[in-house]
Amino acid sequence: MNSLERIVETLNFSRPDRVPVIAQVFGHAASVAGVPLNEYVRDGQLLARCQLEALSRYGYDAVFSMMDASVEAEAAGCELTYREGQYPAVSRHALAAGGDWDALEVPDPGSAGRMPEMLKALQLMRRELDGEVLVVGCVMGPFTLAAQLLGMEALLFLSVDDPAGLEQLLGYATAVVTRFGREQIAAGAHLPIVFDPASSPAVIPPDFFRAQVLPFLSRVFGDFKAAGAAANWLHVAGPAAPVLPDFTDAGVDIANFDYYINADEAARLLPRVCLNGNIKSVAFVEAGAGEIGQKAGALLEAFDSRGGFMLSSGCEIPPESRPENVAALVRAARAGS
Repeated sequence: MNSLERIVETLNFSRPDRVPVIAQVFGHAASVAGVPLNEYVRDGQLLARCQLEALSRYGYDAVFSMMDASVEAEAAGCELTYREGQYPAVSRHALAAGGDWDALEVPDPGSAGRMPEMLKALQLMRRELDGEVLVVGCVMGPFTLAAQLLGMEALLFLSVDDPAGLEQLLGYATAVVTRFGREQIAAGAHLPIVFDPASSPAVIPPDFFRAQVLPFLSRVFGDFKAAGAAANWLHVAGPAAPVLPDFTDAGVDIANFDYYINADEAARLLPRVCLNGNIKSVAFVEAGAGEIGQKAGALLEAFDSRGGFMLSSGCEIPPESRPENVAALVRAARAGS
């Protein structure tokens, strides 16, 4: 059974030959290849090469065309600061509170910013791995992108002072995300994962998430399925337990859960959604391989009778992670088969 077949069986709550292991390796692929991170996040061909080399080294079940969390924001007009050895970050927001947003244009993924490079990486990886390994793209959630475009504080004030303005901005962010995601699917992604860190209950109340954010996520996932996505995958970081049950209403098929949520709770809150998690990301830097193996083994045991589980970290495996720890994650999944 190859990786793609293994994941399809897991999504269907069937019994694959072993539990899939999806290490969320993004910038770490550059680290193990000896490639500077600030080059990796700008060059689709380089990204694809590093991802394929990391796949060959570790033997997990998915590759990612994921540069950083600011690709859409940059394409839509934000200024970024690029720093050696770190991911770029927004240094100037594209929009100002009270501005005229009627003329906002949705960036063309074929030409805007680094979007074409991400599409190039997907094309290269799909051509190399077609039919064997899951190829994953990435978009930001509409609320996260809106926060990048306007600034989080201004966005939260907008939600109180101008609800119609908030809806307009989230509608624009949704259009940016859906267009980019559709282009990723057309370029070769089996699916785009939606990262939405700003929607965490650590940032906004769960009721706000349900009323203001969930309808736009539902629109994104409906659009992706119509475009041919193999599944809908959502990652909301941090203590997301209060909103996990709402993922079903958004059409989520794979839910990433962070270390804040234990396996039993995640399974209870989402009994028929495939779960992906949840070893603490920093453990891949600070812990030893034995500890990673123990944590992975406990997760495999917790989900043994339920199925519908993909072994992973709770969030990104940091670029500076110890290679032996990533290898231990994969080894645990294989030993559990």
